[in-house]
Amino acid sequence: MRLTRRGRAVLVFVVAVLALGVLWLGTRAVSLAADGVVVPSHAGLPWVVVGQGDTLWSIADAVSPGDDADTVVREIMRINGLSSSLIHTGTRLYVPGGEIRLAE
Repeated sequence: MRLTRRGRAVLVFVVAVLALGVLWLGTRAVSLAADGVVVPSHAGLPWVVVGQGDTLWSIADAVSPGDDADTVVREIMRINGLSSSLIHTGTRLYVPGGEIRLAE
């Protein structure tokens, strides 16, 4: 099989784009590590599945009744790596340890 001049150029371009993508991902991981961002371990943490109409605040109230809901919401977001409070039905969320009391 012979590659034409155009075929070789396309092949070099594709390999270069892939190499740059791998390089970017590597530098991104190093940057996150340098910033102290640690991917949390979910080992041993209880989890809930988001139901229709659930919000982070309703989940926070259910898993830590009596605690400050905003603090628990921030902890849930941190544990799950969420950048916003938007959650979707069916999503599994890890929650701070404790007894879980969600309404069915």
